[in-house]
Amino acid sequence: MAAAAPNKQVKILGYLPNDFPPIGQTILFGFQHVLTMFPATVLCALIVGFHVSTVLTFSGVSTIVALLLSRFGIGKFIPLYYGSSFSYLAALVAITNASFGQVAPDEKIRIAQAGIIATGLINIIVGLIIRAVGGKRAIDKILPPIITGSVACIIGFGLGYAALGMASGTSSGLPGDLKWWSVSILTLVVTIGFSVYLQGKGFIGMLPILLGAIVGYGVAFLADVITGTVNTAQGLINYGAFSGAKFLVTPHITFPSFSSDLTFTAIFGIGIMAIATIPESTAHLYQISLYVDHLADELGKPRYGLSKYIGFNLILDGIGDTIHGLFGATAGTNYGENNSLMVITRNYSGPALLAAGIIAILLGFWGWLAAVVSSVPTAVSGGLAIYLFGVIGMQGIALMLSEKVNLFDPKQLAIGAVIMIIGIGGNIGYSGGFLPIPLFKGIFPNGWPAIATAAVAGILLNLLFLVFKPPKTRESAEADDLKRIEGIGPRVAAALQSAGIYSFGQLADADATKLKGILQAANLKMMDPTSWPDQARLAAVGDWSALQELQEKLDAGRGV
Repeated sequence: MAAAAPNKQVKILGYLPNDFPPIGQTILFGFQHVLTMFPATVLCALIVGFHVSTVLTFSGVSTIVALLLSRFGIGKFIPLYYGSSFSYLAALVAITNASFGQVAPDEKIRIAQAGIIATGLINIIVGLIIRAVGGKRAIDKILPPIITGSVACIIGFGLGYAALGMASGTSSGLPGDLKWWSVSILTLVVTIGFSVYLQGKGFIGMLPILLGAIVGYGVAFLADVITGTVNTAQGLINYGAFSGAKFLVTPHITFPSFSSDLTFTAIFGIGIMAIATIPESTAHLYQISLYVDHLADELGKPRYGLSKYIGFNLILDGIGDTIHGLFGATAGTNYGENNSLMVITRNYSGPALLAAGIIAILLGFWGWLAAVVSSVPTAVSGGLAIYLFGVIGMQGIALMLSEKVNLFDPKQLAIGAVIMIIGIGGNIGYSGGFLPIPLFKGIFPNGWPAIATAAVAGILLNLLFLVFKPPKTRESAEADDLKRIEGIGPRVAAALQSAGIYSFGQLADADATKLKGILQAANLKMMDPTSWPDQARLAAVGDWSALQELQEKLDAGRGV
């Protein structure tokens, strides 16, 4: 384990990104990462009709590639795990038209792969732009929180009908089966219980979805036994998944199709969903950077400063999606769940994540795992989906709250309203989630993808407001309380606002040299702004406990 910090009596335990734990610990840490990412990654594959073994394998491949590129590209590991993202579910299902647990035909997966490659390229382009302009402030102008938060809402809430279809049995052709409802509701309640009452209980508290699925599976089996439907067509569990299952299998590889009538629909519908994962990925990097630097300070080692590499991190995201699109895995992003695991265990080791990637690849070749996953009852998944899809929508609301989006501002209301109605109404109200807009039928033969169209409508409306700026009123003015930053009082806050710095995000993007110039111009030369950007990054993502912990180490904003 890493050594104690100098002049500290208490031994500080933890691994920084470039640390290599003993091989036994590295493998165990790798298994922890796999257990953490497994429920969401596999569930995504089951919902959109992709091959579970392929999705697992290439989540490992993309994680390893990203880690190695960061290690050799910037000299340090960026400790993130790459898995399937729920942000793409609606867009992928619109193309694959999959039923839960049933693998979609290769031709539909191949069409979807073209869209996944598109989202990879969008991530790479945005990452290059951020590297060129030196921060994400320019991107925030194009994709402000009202857009990214609203898009997250419509992704989650727009899948509500699908979740209820799985829970009721109607998605499997039943009129609404009480046995299905019972298992779904029990799975839902148990999963919520695990999420609420196991939080803060260590590693097991990070697996509520997996634990809920296990309990739901057991209840479904008991229901089949009681009703005498074990190994029958009326059973909840797909017992046929175990027949002929092999110990070793080869992941099913498919290659993207760019010649289908639906290819452009896939590129537009899936590719545009990158706008939901770009801010998510950036927030994950900011969060992990803060905790890594905090551990480095405790160990008396140099800070890693990973938050400087948000552009490079998005390029890594894009490379991962491109790999997935080339070989038949779902679109994804880096996982906040694994970030939480690293914070809890204080293990940010890149080699441990490399081990996780290798284990995920090996699991992709294990045939019995695919059989077990394929046998999960749709009723159980329906209970999980009610919770998960709802949480996706609520996270969009949480994003807007944490970014202090002013919903009394007519401009913000207009953007959010347009996105919500087009996205939710279109995805639920029309077959396949395609809007019947009779334009560009050659490009969109089935109609315009509702969620992607909603996102583009919000972006265009925001651009309109950027070109034709609305009048600044008291109701529409947006400013964070900068005095929450240690070292900033009313005079300093006024000086920063006069210089155009109103929000925590803007303060986080400002470097110390710029801030010192602003202070000097306001005759506040005695102030030391060095720690303000670090504090602002925590405030910008709403991590108030970490901000308080950092501020306890400061004196008037200065390190002590």
